[in-house]
This record gives sequence, C-alpha cells and structure tokens, in this order.
Amino acid sequence: MQEIRWGIMGCGGIAHMFATSLQALERGTLLAGASRTPKRAAEFAKKYGMARVYTDYEALVADPDVDAVYIATTHNFHFENVRLCLENGKHVLCEKPFTVNAVQTEELIKLAGAKKLFMMEAVWTRFLPAIDKLRELLAGGAIGDVLTVRADFSLMGDFGAEHRLKNKALAGGALLDLGIYPITFAALVFDEPPIRIQSSVVLGDTGVDERSFCLFDYSNGRCAMLSSSFTHDAPTEAVVCGTKGHIRMPWFLGGSELIIHRHDEEPPEILKFPYGEGENFKFEITHAMDCIAEGKTESPILPLAETLVILQTMDALRAQWGLKYDGE
Repeated sequence: MQEIRWGIMGCGGIAHMFATSLQALERGTLLAGASRTPKRAAEFAKKYGMARVYTDYEALVADPDVDAVYIATTHNFHFENVRLCLENGKHVLCEKPFTVNAVQTEELIKLAGAKKLFMMEAVWTRFLPAIDKLRELLAGGAIGDVLTVRADFSLMGDFGAEHRLKNKALAGGALLDLGIYPITFAALVFDEPPIRIQSSVVLGDTGVDERSFCLFDYSNGRCAMLSSSFTHDAPTEAVVCGTKGHIRMPWFLGGSELIIHRHDEEPPEILKFPYGEGENFKFEITHAMDCIAEGKTESPILPLAETLVILQTMDALRAQWGLKYDGE
C-alpha cells in the first residue's frame, strides 16, 4: 500500500489524539505540522518525532512531500483550512464538524470534486469495530424491527467564557461539539435523514447552546431522542430499541462494547471490541489512507453526502433556536 505522509494543521489537544493513533499503525508517517503558536508546534514535533515544523498553514500546504492534511483547528476555521489544503493539492481529513454550516460544506464538496482529491470528515465513531458489528446485528434482525434510538453525550467541566465550547466566535456550543455524536448515531442506525425535527434548547450567557433536547421522526413511525450538554452530568450512552429486544452501547462515541438484551432472555449477551488507550482514531486514519491509496475521492463509509445531511440537520436545529455564528 502507498505510504501516506501526513501534515497536521493545528497542534492542540485533538491533534495529540491523531498523532498517538497514527503511531499505533504500521504505516503512515507524521511528516509535518503547523501551528500559529510556534512554541506549541515545536513541543508537538519533539513529542512525536515530527520532522518538519511550520508556523503558518500556507507553508505546510506548500510542502511537496505532504500527501494529506489532518485539520485539528477550531470549528470556525475549518472551512478556510480545508479550502487552503484543496487549493494546494492536498487530500483532507478534517475533524468534525466538517464546517460550521451546510453551505460551506457544499462549496468544499464542489472544490474537492474539481481537484479530484480525497476529502472526509473525521467522525471517528463511524469507523469503530463495535459500530460495524452493531450495524451487522441490526441488519440481521438481532432485535427485530428497530423503532427507537436514544443517545446522549453530556459532560461537565469548568469552562470559562473563552473556552471553545462557550466561545461563540469559535462556533462554540454543545451541538457542533457534542451533539453531532448522538445525531450521527441516529443517522447510522436509520440510514436516512429525519422527516421532522423538534427541539428545545438552553442558551447560555455567551450566546451558545449549553444543552439541547431533540426528537427526530423518521419513516414508518421510527424516532430518535437525542441530547447533549456541557452543563449537566448524564450517562454517555446509546440505546437501540427494537421489537425483539434492545442493544446498549456505553460511551457510544468511542464505544468498545455492545450489550444485547433479547426479549424474555437472560442474561444479556456482551460483545467487546477493545482497542489501545490513546488509539481512538486509528480506525478512521486507516480507512482514510486506504481510500487515498486506492484513488478514491470520498469514503464509502462516510460519504460526503452524509456529512452534508448531518450539517443540514444541525442547521435546522440552530434555525429553530435562532443561533447564528459570525458571517452567517
């Protein structure tokens, strides 16, 4: 297989997860990184043995030896960062959310198509072995006809007004950062966009959504109850409910376990899919490298049309809340 030489744009927290996961693989090289904070880039390079360090993104994408770029900047910069990579002939793996809104994503899809470059949103949940098994079980009727999904991703912390979760200028809020996971989970179970979206939201002092509660209706009477928050504590789990049982997935965004409850059968069946600590992203990285090596321009697991649908869904929610970001 072709050896993919990676560059990283932005050397903050999420970039460390990418670098650690890449190191766990037998192929793929972290060649270069760029940060507008020179000290951060230098420290990152030292920690991961990265050969080249740049203090501006233009220099990174001008490097002829970089094949693909992982974008690890804050949400508000994703659109311009992806566009810069594409315009300079680089394949792109961009951390979720792919952009702030669907209009931006549509423009990038057109540009990637014109450039014939691979482009994918980095939603690591979709590439986990446990998710592969879940979809196999559902397709095989393990719990009968699936009627309902419940999923929540909430966390608590001492987030100041400038933290990316609360900072509106950085496209902050629970939805784009946390809520995208429950929405993604419902999408991969039902494999279609919702036909009706209802929601309620609590907006904080900084103008972003602190917590939201959503009810999505799908065809044939199916529904999803989804929530996200950074102001209350709740179990991060997903439950898929069918006519013959239900499947629980603890910490579903990075889940390594499925608990299958079949009606009138005890005990439940437990399936485990472990992976190494800090290797969370290795499955999506492997998939991206396979696609690039095979000359594909998008992922068959997470096609660009699916990324667009998720952005359109989140746009619809923000429209209900009256939440707009700078420039929208």
